[in-house]
Amino acid sequence: MTPLAGARAARRAPRALVAAALTVLVGVLAACGPAQEQSTDTTDDGYVSGDGSTKTWAPGDRQGPVELAGTDYEGTAQDVASWRGDVVVLNTWYAACPPCRAEAPDLVAFANEYAEQGVRVLGLNSTDEAGAAQAFQRTFDVPYPSLEDTSGQGVLALQGVVPLNAVPTTVVLDREGKVAARVVGLLDASTLRTVVDDLLAEPVPS
Repeated sequence: MTPLAGARAARRAPRALVAAALTVLVGVLAACGPAQEQSTDTTDDGYVSGDGSTKTWAPGDRQGPVELAGTDYEGTAQDVASWRGDVVVLNTWYAACPPCRAEAPDLVAFANEYAEQGVRVLGLNSTDEAGAAQAFQRTFDVPYPSLEDTSGQGVLALQGVVPLNAVPTTVVLDREGKVAARVVGLLDASTLRTVVDDLLAEPVPS
């Protein structure tokens, strides 16, 4: 190879690496993209916003039980399997996500209202380190724990049972830990209450 050709090749190498990285990024975004039944948009803030679409499943059609465990931002181990017999609300979020911040007061109010009715709320955050997540929790006075999931293992476990098409996504589990409902995007508080009230009215598994 001539010196001139070698110089050209050296200039092309960083460009090739950038192109490869962009290809991988596009693949990741596509993997996190919406299913056809949902309407979602990628925003300039980096999150994928959903339209608040709600899907519910009849008892005989529910998948699961969901196996989701990890450590929260206070260092406490959390395991959804230990909550069998309770209705569980799972919510994916991160601190800089605008719809996550918009729905936080409703989720906090819901968690406080239903805490004594056999309902658990658990956040799942695959983006933030402890500092940012705990600041969010203090700002909104969040009473429920959130799993630190920067490894992505929690999302992967949940994704194997129910598609997660956006952040935020809220998944409601019945008393057996099976997926009873999913809300893609900004949560409507009245919808969540209706879904949970219906689940609380179902017979308790023997």
